[in-house]
Amino acid sequence: MIAYVRGRVLTTTSETAILDVNGLGYEIYCSGGAFKKLNVGEVAELYTYLQVKEDGVTLFGFESVKEKELFLKLTGVSGVGPKLGIAVLSGLSADELAAAILTADIKRLSAVKGLGKKTAEKIVLELHGKISAEEILSASGETASLAPATPVQKLSAADEDAVSALTGLGFTRTESVNAVKKAREKGANTVEEVIMKALQGV
Repeated sequence: MIAYVRGRVLTTTSETAILDVNGLGYEIYCSGGAFKKLNVGEVAELYTYLQVKEDGVTLFGFESVKEKELFLKLTGVSGVGPKLGIAVLSGLSADELAAAILTADIKRLSAVKGLGKKTAEKIVLELHGKISAEEILSASGETASLAPATPVQKLSAADEDAVSALTGLGFTRTESVNAVKKAREKGANTVEEVIMKALQGV
């Protein structure tokens, strides 16, 4: 199993990159996060997953171990193969994917090229509650720490929905309330916007 590759970036396409590792070129299908680390002519390192099939082998690359773990969860969903999984992680960042799953935003998931409505529904159904806040934030390069506790306050129905979604990801209620308050202060209006800003570490 090839789990990690470090080498000089020879070239990139819209989907792949070729890394020169001691004279051997590895063609790797990369996530959006992985592509951010790649500059032609420079040395880069990727965490990888090797798919072995009867008709050949394919190498997939990720920016971090956490992103790779998220990919493996995606490909564990019926109907989501490795290439579709990498497409999802290229079309959506880790926190965007989490927000879409939490709010059952089928439309947003379906906007990913190659991902149909039925498969998007399966992803929401099978992964809802299975991806922790720490996992998502680590995958997107954030930390899981939020603001200190504030006095209990009455929340609107929309804010309660956002708090409920965040606690479903693993935050405490106090952390969730603080995150919602900060998101509102930053201009978030809808429940989806509040969740997104909370996951982005506002």
